[in-house]
Amino acid sequence: MLGNIKFIGELGKLNLIHESILHKCIKTLLDKKKKVQLADMGEDLECLCQIMKTVGPKLDHDKARSLMDQYFGRMRSLTTNKELPARIRFLLQNTVELRDNNWAPRKALGDNGPKTISQVRQDAVKDLGVFIPPPNDGMRNDFFMENSFLPTRMKFDREMIGGLADMFGQMPGSGIGTGPGVIQDHYSPTMGRHRTHPHYNGHIVNGNGSHQPPFETGSKPFIKPNQGHGSPVFNHKQIHSVPMPSKDVAPRFYKKGKVNADEISLRPAQSFILNKKQAQKLPPQMTLIPGQGSPLGQLGLKSSPPPIQEKPAKSIKKAPPTKEELHKMTETMVAEYLNNKNIDGAVNMVKEMKAPKHFLCEMLTKIVVYSLDRSNEDKEHTSVLIHTLCTEGIVTSENLMQAFLSVLDQCPKIEEEIPLVKSYLARFAARAIVDDLVTITDLAHHFENGAHFPLFLLCLQQMVKLKDRDWLADLFQQSKINMQKMLPEIDQNKDRMLEILEDKGLSFLFPLMKLEKELLKQIKVDPSPQSIYKWIKENISPKLHTDIGFINILITSFLQYVAYEVNSDGDEQLAAPSKEQLDEEKQLLLSFKPVMQKFLHDHIKLQVSALYALQVHCNAKSFPKGMLLRYFVNLYDMEIIEEEAFLSWKEDVNEEYPGKGKALFQVNQWLTWLETAEEEESEDEDY
Repeated sequence: MLGNIKFIGELGKLNLIHESILHKCIKTLLDKKKKVQLADMGEDLECLCQIMKTVGPKLDHDKARSLMDQYFGRMRSLTTNKELPARIRFLLQNTVELRDNNWAPRKALGDNGPKTISQVRQDAVKDLGVFIPPPNDGMRNDFFMENSFLPTRMKFDREMIGGLADMFGQMPGSGIGTGPGVIQDHYSPTMGRHRTHPHYNGHIVNGNGSHQPPFETGSKPFIKPNQGHGSPVFNHKQIHSVPMPSKDVAPRFYKKGKVNADEISLRPAQSFILNKKQAQKLPPQMTLIPGQGSPLGQLGLKSSPPPIQEKPAKSIKKAPPTKEELHKMTETMVAEYLNNKNIDGAVNMVKEMKAPKHFLCEMLTKIVVYSLDRSNEDKEHTSVLIHTLCTEGIVTSENLMQAFLSVLDQCPKIEEEIPLVKSYLARFAARAIVDDLVTITDLAHHFENGAHFPLFLLCLQQMVKLKDRDWLADLFQQSKINMQKMLPEIDQNKDRMLEILEDKGLSFLFPLMKLEKELLKQIKVDPSPQSIYKWIKENISPKLHTDIGFINILITSFLQYVAYEVNSDGDEQLAAPSKEQLDEEKQLLLSFKPVMQKFLHDHIKLQVSALYALQVHCNAKSFPKGMLLRYFVNLYDMEIIEEEAFLSWKEDVNEEYPGKGKALFQVNQWLTWLETAEEEESEDEDY
């Protein structure tokens, strides 16, 4: 299934699937099926996250923003539902955060790729205080000559070694000893002086700077490190000779002819023989100091390194409160507020909590659940608190809707202790709609197909108590909510819906439906025009007198009554009615003329609606021969319907009313005559 969803998403990205189909797929994955536990919806929710990641940026535009907000509101509420597996909840949370981040995926925290040599050098200087010279002789010599920590007389004439020794070579004079595996430097204290320097060419330099002749062949090439009075790090009183290279020396010890076998020592340098405690105290920076009595100076570590200046510790920010702490703070705040009724104090406590945005939904859920078992007065104060939090900008309407849905998900458990939990929630929802915190359309979207029935009807009842019938009727009419979809599937028909609404005292929301059921009964009781008009005036709001639905019901009721009286014996409408029947039909229609003229006069649009009602009436009887034409002629002769309305009906295309094609076939010739007669009259008026 996940593969199919990926395929659908990719087709959507290429505009090969219409957006309405993608929205339908999302709704199918998001809706909870009947007799399916929430914990078993993991696969659907995983597919939902996948299709959102694939085509979410394409669907998240201005026209579909409200739908996307509803989808993600539901997904956000599911992230806190413990019935779902943790993996699914994290997938939902990642998808919600992806949209919050403008559909930009989270980038990698760092680059774990290999570093360049220049980056290695920079890190060494920054972290260890060790400068690794670049592999260029001129740059190396310029660096050491230009820095003030070297004596101005010192000149380095070092040849490039290359290879690993170039990148990991030591500072001059900072050798780490000798032994197998150690790469020796020309400036290492255990490798004799550079042969090209005039001061070291076959001479011995002691700590006082005096020169001594070299030893004879066979003399020891090294002196103990404690002899002489030179550098505190290593001693320069060593004997250097230039014997011929030995055949026993491995090739790796030859550096362009400068190193021989006699220069190799297994004794570590004095600079390397350090106490571990002292080594830990050494600063990371290497310094160069002049030697005692030496004309060139010596390279090494300071005998008494300066103390390390530690940076002042950064002020540690107070850790944000944990989720458990936030829950306790919320419960404390609500308890104190309901005890002292101090709304300003409660708002300040919420502000001081500094709760993250993702916790606001849980905070509102906690507030509502806490107040469910309290008194009605406390519930009202809780509604005031929520309204104040919204007006202060601390929480949003989206947070409020998510909290409401979250409490609904907990209803099965809460109902065990609080049986009337849905009535209390309906009160909260009604208060939120009255205070314009949420819209009735957004609320109705979550109750389609009878979800949480009859909670939506309970909300409407509470709104009537908070406001009045007229206010709710206007709001409901403007919202254009399909009430049948708010009922369970088995009850989604007009008759059953009217029964349910009458039982809940909400039938006033559909006055025309009530009119359709009762007007025909009233006409049969008293068909006089005065009685009919009086009944309509008393039971139907004047606002509906110009409504197309009202005219449709009025004309249909008259036609049904005429058919009932003409065929009182119960027989079907005859194909060729007798003369007596035709006369009776005309007289009955004439008796209703005052009522019809009262509502249709000078209203062409309403007259067209009356003709459509006649069309539907004839279509229901399978268009008996001549029936529609008789009614057209009678309505025209009685001046109930004007010529303009007939011609407008002819040209109008409306698929809502069935039978237009058959109707035109019966009356097209008469309409043509009517149109011609009207043109002739207009020509006569011109003359």
